[in-house]
Amino acid sequence: MTAADHRAATRTTLTDVATLAGGVTPGTASKALNGRGKLRPETRQRVLDAARRLDFRPNQLAQSLISGRTWTVGLITTDGIGRFATPVLLGAEDALGTGEISVLLCDTRGDVIREQHYLRTLAARRIDGIIVTGRRTDPRPPLAGSTDVPTVYAFAPSTDPDGINVVSDDRQGTQLAVGHLTGLGRRNIAHVTGPAHHAAATDRAAHTTHWLAAAGLPLATGRVQHGEWSEAWGRQAVRGVLATAPDTDAIFCGNDQIARGVTDALRESGRRVPDDIAVVGYDNWDTMALASRPPLTSVDMNLTEIGRLAALKLLEAIDGRPDPGTHRTPCRLVVRDST
Repeated sequence: MTAADHRAATRTTLTDVATLAGGVTPGTASKALNGRGKLRPETRQRVLDAARRLDFRPNQLAQSLISGRTWTVGLITTDGIGRFATPVLLGAEDALGTGEISVLLCDTRGDVIREQHYLRTLAARRIDGIIVTGRRTDPRPPLAGSTDVPTVYAFAPSTDPDGINVVSDDRQGTQLAVGHLTGLGRRNIAHVTGPAHHAAATDRAAHTTHWLAAAGLPLATGRVQHGEWSEAWGRQAVRGVLATAPDTDAIFCGNDQIARGVTDALRESGRRVPDDIAVVGYDNWDTMALASRPPLTSVDMNLTEIGRLAALKLLEAIDGRPDPGTHRTPCRLVVRDST
């Protein structure tokens, strides 16, 4: 583009876009660009195409003055570099970016004082809304002092009965795992998972027991094996499982780290995976699932979709259409060589 072309592009107005889009009004063009109003799909698309051709960029300051919005959203996490929070944040950012909404990332590192500092900073910037996420599925208290700002909790729900939560459907995820194993003809299935005081462990354990009972099957060892979210615990648990229920033909693990330890210990004990004992993990964490020997079949919580749906729910709340309650996103089963 030449300098003259660039100057011309910067002078493009909303009226120019409306004219190129077939003579619609500037008001209609504005609604199309902002995703508002009840417009015919073809009209909205004509406006979007015209804006693209003219390289039109709305004046954000003018939009803010007119709408009362800053087109800025805060993303608060307790673990910004964590295994779970990062995909959630990326999904939310992708959804918000399509509406040209700026995102301010705040990592509280689980510190309440730091969280309050970020809330004050975000309030000073007059943000339109907040998405909160964390590294665990345990419910957390709602943000203090943010009652006037639309807020959505993603992955880690709020204890507020009127809050908007978007979480993974662990009930459906465990059904996928148990159904896969029973479909393969496995009848003596053990469950090895994390600490009993973690919601993810207790919820998945309860759902696993339910789906096994629905298939007419008890737990292979008679009880859930609770321990740490670690490979070391997976290796240790295998010894107890084989001693208690030597006829075990499948082990469903609460996460992929445990599952990787389980496959290592089974191999060392002379058991073949999956010929003798099939293994299923949870999380579909590539670092663990693909490095395991053999690669793990695992339940994927679809974390990016959690973030995307949380962003859409936040936009609805910002537009005055809040949808309180817990919204669950479906999991998917990724089948690999461990089954």
